[in-house]
Amino acid sequence: MKKESIRNAKSFDELLDLKYGKIGTKARDEHESKANYFVISEILREARKEANITQQELAEKIGTKKSYISRLENGKVDIQLSTLFKIFEIGLGRHIRFTIQ
Repeated sequence: MKKESIRNAKSFDELLDLKYGKIGTKARDEHESKANYFVISEILREARKEANITQQELAEKIGTKKSYISRLENGKVDIQLSTLFKIFEIGLGRHIRFTIQ
């Protein structure tokens, strides 16, 4: 990616196109997937901290190990939808809503 192209980019989406390719390309899809995991991991970490519980306490509430919660919060493991619901609803007393576009 050339510096001039970066300087001439007019939006964040254009920068992503330059670096990873257009939406639908393999590199861009991989980037988008990693970005989504990062967002989920940050939301999880913040929600746990707001609930004022440790990773160990959350793990015990949902019947898993602290190391799994840690890996989730660090974006090192994929999360199943059922596990995401269990963490937020049982472990943190929160509700999840999804929007599909």
